[in-house]
Amino acid sequence: MSKTDHTSLTRRALLQRAGHIGFMGAAGPLAMSLAGVGEAAAFEATDYKALVCVFLYGGNDYANTVIPFDIPNYDRYAHIRGGGPDRGPGGIAVARSALERTALTPLGGPALTDDMQFALNPNMPNLAGLFNKGRAAVQLNVGPLVTPLTKAQFEGNNRDLYPLPPKLFSHNDQQSVWQALGSEGATIGWGGRLGDLAMDANEQSLLTCISASGNAVFVAGREALQYQISPSGAIDVNMLSEPAYANDAIAYAMRQIISKDSANTLEREFVNVTRRSMEMEGIVNGALDGVNLSTSFDTRSGDNPLADQMKIVARLIGAQKALGSKRQVFFVSLGGFDNHDRLMENHPALVGQVDEAIGSFYAATVEMGVADKVTTFTASDFGRTLARNADGSDHGWGGHHFIVGGAVKGGRYYGTAPHISLDTDDQVGQGRLLPTTAVDEYAATLARWFGASESELPDVFPNIGNFSNTNMGFV
Repeated sequence: MSKTDHTSLTRRALLQRAGHIGFMGAAGPLAMSLAGVGEAAAFEATDYKALVCVFLYGGNDYANTVIPFDIPNYDRYAHIRGGGPDRGPGGIAVARSALERTALTPLGGPALTDDMQFALNPNMPNLAGLFNKGRAAVQLNVGPLVTPLTKAQFEGNNRDLYPLPPKLFSHNDQQSVWQALGSEGATIGWGGRLGDLAMDANEQSLLTCISASGNAVFVAGREALQYQISPSGAIDVNMLSEPAYANDAIAYAMRQIISKDSANTLEREFVNVTRRSMEMEGIVNGALDGVNLSTSFDTRSGDNPLADQMKIVARLIGAQKALGSKRQVFFVSLGGFDNHDRLMENHPALVGQVDEAIGSFYAATVEMGVADKVTTFTASDFGRTLARNADGSDHGWGGHHFIVGGAVKGGRYYGTAPHISLDTDDQVGQGRLLPTTAVDEYAATLARWFGASESELPDVFPNIGNFSNTNMGFV
């Protein structure tokens, strides 16, 4: 695999930086990404595979997503969360009777900590059904780590030997660590690094890393820059499709610029990028026109932005042959999970939207015959505290996440189930879980399935050498 000197100010680097000016509005990141071209691919791809990251912004409450169901552990959960009498609702605890239809029945795997059994939130019947059919798995207690940590090491002062992730419990930083393995300001995500390895596998290398959720560092690589898509299709160049700032003169000036060649280097590159953006708009929308899904993405809640994003991702996957795609990384997201209060009012609807969107998306992959070629996984800033924070929960650390797809070894839990407790060694106060699986281990498992070799993992995940497990086994 060839390497590029990323410290030099190359033409590509110049264009990457120029993209930050946002001169072209919403089409700016899209258009500037079209300047990238594939260089050396790290692996040959003869089949099609796609990774889809579903990011839950705000920090999802893990304890009301994957909920203890057996009586002893449910009672511990309800006691900490203020449950009502007779195991009914109360505080921020879900009533046990509401969990019966979403109880999980593992198809294999060892017994969990304290012989724990789980159910999903009552608003997640689709994911519960996929788990029980072996098409979804749960990764337990995963979160950002630089190196494995015990509670004593966390509470100690030897940060040289036992470093902590940057700015723990900070939204922006932990979002960045999950997506880019670095604190806020990181510019390259691990999905983008996988895109760097895979670009040459695609006829349209610009469609390797795609965000349906605006700008996201997860799908930004060194060479593979993110292509942004809207729920309705390719994003056009705003200043050409409509007057900028209600000024026809600016739109006219833009058309004049892109209609002629220029001796000025920056102006010439701007013209080339804009022309490529317009060309790619036609290619993408033309390919999408040939994809008609019978799977419905209509939802009980009506407005579901995550379902809209996942529908366009499904259509792009359906167009992969027309576009000549072999490897693609997608990013979608849903916000609103920072539930310090009103958790019982807001959280059920949010996880319901996640459930509906992922359920429809998986059904669409089955319809298209690519269910075993597409792996969807969830991520979030952090889990939250098991203890109550008024009528919500506070920022946490580790959390539970889902992996869905035909290639998933589903109906199983991976990792170590935490005790339902506020004072055991697997939490660091108020029920903040001390992760027993690192984001690097979780992500490396996905990367290996995608096609990255063992020798390539350190380039994608710089801290992976600190961990003994690069394959959690869920795919």
